[in-house]
Parts: sequence; C-alpha cells; structure tokens
Amino acid sequence: MGDAGIYRTLIDADALAILVERGEVVLFDCRFDLADTEAGRAAYLAGHIPGAVYLHLDDDLSAPAGPRGRHPLPDRAAFAARLAAYGLNAGQQVVAYDAAGGAYAARLWWMLRWVGHDAAAVLDGGLPAWTAAGRPLVRDVTAPSEGSFRAAPSLARAVEVDEVLNGIGGDMAVVDARAPHRFRGESDPLDPVSGRIPGARNRFFRDNLDEAGRFKPGDVLAAEWSGVLATTPAAQVVHQCGSGVTATHNVLAMEVAGLFGSRLYPGSWSEWIADPSRPVERGAADR
Repeated sequence: MGDAGIYRTLIDADALAILVERGEVVLFDCRFDLADTEAGRAAYLAGHIPGAVYLHLDDDLSAPAGPRGRHPLPDRAAFAARLAAYGLNAGQQVVAYDAAGGAYAARLWWMLRWVGHDAAAVLDGGLPAWTAAGRPLVRDVTAPSEGSFRAAPSLARAVEVDEVLNGIGGDMAVVDARAPHRFRGESDPLDPVSGRIPGARNRFFRDNLDEAGRFKPGDVLAAEWSGVLATTPAAQVVHQCGSGVTATHNVLAMEVAGLFGSRLYPGSWSEWIADPSRPVERGAADR
C-alpha cells in the first residue's frame, strides 16, 4: 500500500472487501488456462467477486499471436480505450485477481502501469484467498458505465528483442520465469523450440509464493532475489518467460521486495525463437 491509501503492488482479501463494500475499486477477473482458453470465462460466469469484469488474456490483454510472440502487447492507446470502456477513470484503484497465484493478474497489473495507471494491485492469493476469508461470489454480470481513462506516460519499462540480443554478454541480466525444465531446454509443451536465451538466469515465478499461494514477505523475497541477481542492480534486469505473461509476476515480486526499475521483454521466448538466427542455449546454467 502506498500513500493516500493507494495499493500499488498487493492487496489482501480483507482490505479488498472494504473497497468493494464502499464501491471504491475497479475489479478485473483475469482467470485463464493456457490449455483451455475459455475455462477462465466459464469460471467467471459461474462465480466471481461482486462487481468484477472479466478480461481474457488472448482477447483483452494481448494482440494476435505472430512473429512478436504468443501474447504480444496490444496497441497501447487501444488498450487504454478498452479499459475506459470497462469503466476505468484516471486515478481509480484497480485490483486484478486470478486463481493461479497472480500469474495472469500480474500481466494486467504490469499493463496498467504500462499505460500510466498508478493505482493498480493484485489480490494476494487470488480468488482462493477471497473465498477462504468467507467472502461471497456472485454470478450476475453488470455492464459497467463508460469511463474516461486515457493513456498517460508509462510507469513500466519494456525492451524489444534487439536490445536483448545486443545485451547478451553485457551488464544486462535476463531472468527467465519459466519452470526449470523448460529453462534447461528439456521439454517445452508450448513452443516448438526448447531452450533459453544465452546467459539467462532462472527464477521460476512460483518460487515467489508460499505454500498457501500468497506472495512471500518482502524481506524474504529480497533475500531470495539477491541470490538470483548478485550485484546486478534492478534497473539492469530484464524479465522474460514463454510469452510475456508470467514474467510480470517476477516484476511484481521484485517490487514487493523493494527492488524497483526492472524491465519486461514482452515477446519473450516465443518471439525469440521466431527468428532461427537468434542463439539458443540448453542444459544447466552457471547460475
């Protein structure tokens, strides 16, 4: 939580319940399943936090798949207009949630910052934390009133593929959020080429969470991330994953740890391998 009661990273279920009761929050349900792309929408219709609007990873949070990756960023102005159509006004508190430990909600959190919206947070523990606290779910879907939000100067930093390519072997630290076996190139159920960007370090995004599916405390995350980054400053860190989704979880985790200024490579591995001339590394890594 920041100044003036603004939540900028995480919010717990009890604090969210107060905002919902007061009508002081714009809620987005980001549940998704890469193996069943309509499962999230179906789950939303079966029951969601009161007032929540559903955002689909493919339809709302990405441009069509192609050479830029499986989930490239949409046009920035068009995305801002979409948020306004879903009821967002400048300065309003936004909370995103999912049922996957924040993996998809963090994508929206990062994108809100990308279009200049500061008051954005992820529900810590997601929908399971909300229901565990005894909070209600509803099935009714109410069309939101049109908001006035427009894109503002970006609060998030992104890099393009050429910058990553040119940074190999330099001061840039590329951190891969994928599972270790995918990082090592042993198998990849989602992309046609296995492996990693040469020199990348691995921080599986799920390692940011405790056994209950909530983010670890900031001091614990800071200690764990220091082991990943060593002496590399946060501003030199570039996050990637398979398609620029779970990498945002690592961006969020670093901010919870007080490590600000890291960047996202939105195209990630799925864009990297679209050009066979880009180098690929496999096997165990030095770090």
